Amino acid sequence: MYEQTQKKNVEGSSITSFLDKYFHISERNSNIRTEIIAGVTTFMTMAYIIIVNPGILSAAGMDFKAVFVATCLAAALSTFLMGVIGKYPFALAPGMGMNAVVTFGICIGMGLSWQIAMALIFIEGLVILILVLTNLRELVMNSIPGSLKIAIGVAIGLFIAFIGFKDSGMMVSNPSTYIGFGSMSNPVVIVSLIGLIIIMALMALKVKGSILYGIILTSIIALIMCFAADAAGIAFNVYNNANVPMVAGAALPEGLSNLPSWGGSIIELPNAATLSTVGQLDIMGALNIGILTLVTLVFALGMVDFFDTMGTVVAVGGQAKLLDKDGKLPGLKNVLMVDSLAAMIGGFMGCSSNTTYVESASGVSAGGRTGLASVVTSVLFLVAMLFVPLAYLIPGAATAPALIIVGFLMLTLVKDIPWDKLEDALPAFLTIVGMMFTFSISKGIGFGFISYCLIKTASGKWRDVHPIMWIVAFVFALYFIFVSSII
Repeated sequence: MYEQTQKKNVEGSSITSFLDKYFHISERNSNIRTEIIAGVTTFMTMAYIIIVNPGILSAAGMDFKAVFVATCLAAALSTFLMGVIGKYPFALAPGMGMNAVVTFGICIGMGLSWQIAMALIFIEGLVILILVLTNLRELVMNSIPGSLKIAIGVAIGLFIAFIGFKDSGMMVSNPSTYIGFGSMSNPVVIVSLIGLIIIMALMALKVKGSILYGIILTSIIALIMCFAADAAGIAFNVYNNANVPMVAGAALPEGLSNLPSWGGSIIELPNAATLSTVGQLDIMGALNIGILTLVTLVFALGMVDFFDTMGTVVAVGGQAKLLDKDGKLPGLKNVLMVDSLAAMIGGFMGCSSNTTYVESASGVSAGGRTGLASVVTSVLFLVAMLFVPLAYLIPGAATAPALIIVGFLMLTLVKDIPWDKLEDALPAFLTIVGMMFTFSISKGIGFGFISYCLIKTASGKWRDVHPIMWIVAFVFALYFIFVSSII
């Protein structure tokens, strides 16, 4: 008995020792318990993506349930690789912004299939991986002025908020004023406003995971209101059910319900239907869309990935006090390599490009300092995948407020643009408004790059512009002339 107990203690000690040595836990002044708590914290603050991402990509004709599973799988694999290879507490999942590019820029804007869009994501990830392995990624990053990097993130934030307002029904088309406010008789508007208030209140109370909790609470409220409306025989069509009036309080047609169709199960193992997006990327289709279109799209996707990752890694690494005296992250190449692989994983799984999440900062705040926290987060993504049936109970009105809040969080970076310097501020401004008013991320980036080079030239500072910036501006000029009418 004593020998068995002693053996178990030795085995437990050896596992602890291995984890400590492999992840540098003691070296970074942490412990296993803290890393586990940090991993759970990070998951709770970013788990909203497993609901929001399918909601966005379903507009491109993708199956909500399949994207839900693909999102969990891709996030789990990417985050696990970051933990065991990058060895930092960074979690990855499909990027907010990239999924908008895929849906509204490539699929809806250009009319390309989601299979081709995922192939473009995969190719973009491969290109970035090559840049990482040849040490060119940092060179490209350093060639782009900081004001444009910030502007792209801000613009995508506004882009996402725009989509949130549209999905909430609060913003509708108006022939006189172009856009206008929706109707308060629309159940989607009512529930979206409730959701927005809930998330704002949770954020004000500094509740970790406020966006996720907001989505869940809003969904519960929506279900209760639908149950009550069914009992009263009136319409409250927050789930957009066919043939049910969209006016709250209208008579509910006989035999119809406000409730969503749901099989009643809570857990579902992966099957052919829920894995239908995996491996469906159309590489040949992507290569046949035209060389200039292909290069422009891969470049635009790469820009979004570039700035999202670099900004997040530096910010979160700095918060965790993991940067060296020069402000650089030791072992950055491994982190960037995993991030590039994550983009390819996202394209292969069919859930858009995976990128490093700034919500990783919540895990760092909880004490996370090593890749063990990322491993814990990855396991939780796998567990979440089993609860795919519950996704049907979450209306778009519950996820729309989350998009608005994510837009706000990304917009906060605008303060770091040097607005008192015309040569930096004006290109940044054109990037932001160009992306919004053309409803095109690639056009917004193009406006910024071209205007930056022109303003520097007009002010006699053309030598300050990196040669790579001139090349990119020239590519964008060709894009505007030849292919901007289709994307």
